[in-house]
Amino acid sequence: MNEQIGLSLPDVGELEEQAVLAAMRGGWIAPLGPEVDAFEAEMARRVGVSHAVALSSGTAALHLGLLTIGVQPGDIVVTSTMTFAATTNAIMYTGAEPYFIDCLPETGNMDPALLRQALVHLREKGERVAAILPVDLLGKTVDYTSILAIADEFGIPVFSDAAESLGATHRGQAAGSFGVASVFSFNGNKIMTTSGGGMLLTNDGGFAQHVRYLATQARQPVVHYEHVDIGYNYRMSNILAALGRAQLQRLDAMIAKRREIREQYKELFAGIDGIQVFGSQGDQEDNVWLTAISIDKDVTGFDPKDFASALARHNIESRPMWKPMHLQPVFSHYRGEINGSAERLFETHLTLPSGSSLKQVQREFVLQRISEFVECKA
Repeated sequence: MNEQIGLSLPDVGELEEQAVLAAMRGGWIAPLGPEVDAFEAEMARRVGVSHAVALSSGTAALHLGLLTIGVQPGDIVVTSTMTFAATTNAIMYTGAEPYFIDCLPETGNMDPALLRQALVHLREKGERVAAILPVDLLGKTVDYTSILAIADEFGIPVFSDAAESLGATHRGQAAGSFGVASVFSFNGNKIMTTSGGGMLLTNDGGFAQHVRYLATQARQPVVHYEHVDIGYNYRMSNILAALGRAQLQRLDAMIAKRREIREQYKELFAGIDGIQVFGSQGDQEDNVWLTAISIDKDVTGFDPKDFASALARHNIESRPMWKPMHLQPVFSHYRGEINGSAERLFETHLTLPSGSSLKQVQREFVLQRISEFVECKA
């Protein structure tokens, strides 16, 4: 097969095309407009919160959320080490210090015991922790029951990076509805996309209002341009919101397709010693954004790099789990509670094509190439 088979390519079609065209013909080409208002209302209703603010990216949502919480230079924000750089970058934009927490090996999400250990340590040193920023990994939520209880004990707000988990739940409650606020990403590789874009969700009307204010250059409500705060150009465009509304209509169907792909992988690897589908317990609360596998080289005789190279020869994309933030050169000098779990996931796990846009012939091609590689190594 000559075409590249990607991890998670956009899944768009006629409905999205019609929605974007209608928005263009409506004359609202510039940022903001009726599609933005409707998208925010529909997303808030879907998640079960009172307010949603559509923004230019998930990173923008993280940045403005941290500022609205009151994070300042010199503060500490405790966050997951197993995440994409955008989470930590947003902390850096505020001038605060990231403090990394290692993960539970079975989920890759923040370890509540290590979180509590970190907060005790920082409190004893008299350092101000302004926020806890846990990250939902690969579409599976963190243990919010435990993390929120710990946060309440220490009096620290929780701000949820749910960029990857739209459509997932924790004990029946929707991702994006936890803590003082949450964020989603609508990047092109996410469960649904607005090409680029993100959203902040909260039950606090004042919080949402302040995020909107900062996102529109912090303009004062006067005829001339008046500014008393530093603002940002972070709002979502009306056209992209129209695309998002169409995608939201199809969200459940797209999740169902990803779940079918996850099941095909589980069936394939069930008979292969040394390879397991990662984090597959409790799948019904997972939005199955990306399916990852663990590879035990001592059993299989090959490691994730060998596996990835074999797939690449057939134009099949795969990728390691996130390289932990505490290993990234730009962040390696920052502190944390690290026990090696995230490092092991990075070394032994691989994500596989998981997108809802995958055609059946592409799925079968991937599964066949995997089978051939494993049989060759047996």
